[in-house]
Amino acid sequence: MREKKENILLQGDMAVVEGGMAVGAEFFAGYPITPASEVAEGFANELPKVGGKFIQMEDELAGIACAIGGSLSGKKSITATSGPGFSLKQENLGLAVMIESPLVVVDVQRVGPSTGLPTSPSQGDVMQAKWGTHGDHPIIALSPSSVKETFDLTVKAFNFAEKYRQPVILLLDEIVGHMREKVSIPGSDELEIVDRKRPDGTDKENFNPYEWTEDNVPPMPDYGTGYRYHTTGLFHDKTGFPRGTTEDAKRLMDRLTDKIEENKDDIILFDEDIRDEDNVVVVSYGSTVRSAISAVNEAREEGIKAGWLKLKTIWPFADEKIKEIAEKADKIIVPELNQGQLIREVERHVAGKAEVVGINRYDGTLIKPEHVLAELKGVK
Repeated sequence: MREKKENILLQGDMAVVEGGMAVGAEFFAGYPITPASEVAEGFANELPKVGGKFIQMEDELAGIACAIGGSLSGKKSITATSGPGFSLKQENLGLAVMIESPLVVVDVQRVGPSTGLPTSPSQGDVMQAKWGTHGDHPIIALSPSSVKETFDLTVKAFNFAEKYRQPVILLLDEIVGHMREKVSIPGSDELEIVDRKRPDGTDKENFNPYEWTEDNVPPMPDYGTGYRYHTTGLFHDKTGFPRGTTEDAKRLMDRLTDKIEENKDDIILFDEDIRDEDNVVVVSYGSTVRSAISAVNEAREEGIKAGWLKLKTIWPFADEKIKEIAEKADKIIVPELNQGQLIREVERHVAGKAEVVGINRYDGTLIKPEHVLAELKGVK
């Protein structure tokens, strides 16, 4: 944690480390994988300086399992990977949802499937972030488009994880992960830092670790502090023990969902530049944002009535914002480094009120401003 504001040249992966350290990360467990290895290397260097712990596990499954254990012991915990490793983490990601373990999972995306193109950019894990683990479940996934935004959204990811007792996914792509930009790192007194809600310690004997509360987020004690605290991947009641009843299953699923759905105004983050007269809007996220904004700026100089929406939160999806845009715009353009993943959510909420067009690259090359501009020039 930096005590005062500093301007530094920073790589995207290292911005995750800077953001984590700034917000009080204490534990990293994971396994090296391109293009996310610098995240692990950074935490290996920095955590011991503040009394934190870094451990390289034997594989990706063990990496997230160990990080969950660190979280249960009371430490702000993080793991990092890329697409193949993200697939291996999915079962335990579901466990983290079920036991409500605060956790940040970083996925620096590369081209797949399988080994794919390990050093090339992709946005191919968008749907995996939402539906990769089994069953219905809530999730929060954030996507930065710059190195500074990577720092900011890493801080947000930890804060959301702690606030809502929830695993949070940070979806970079190789471009953002490996680029370097000048970044102004705020001092410790400038940051909002959220810590998990813990019990007050007055009645340990009758404590229930999954008590129903008004905000749907029960207090979470640290393991080893004298509370009876049972965790299980089975559906459970407020005591943490499974009874095998349908009532427990529905009640718990509803609470897990409600704590996210009822706080979408807090969780869904986006930036926009959409004027009343704009009749075409580019909706983008991650590294494609940079080309989208550049293309919109050039289109405006040519008299095209264009605007842009940058999604910083991918899940939960900004459905109300998309519906609002669809009421005014004639055309929505969605550039993605995949065959078309988030565009399906856009189409679903536009519901035929505007034309929705995708721009897609999935061969390890970039979407450039001219690709977006060419599509924008179809609208006057």
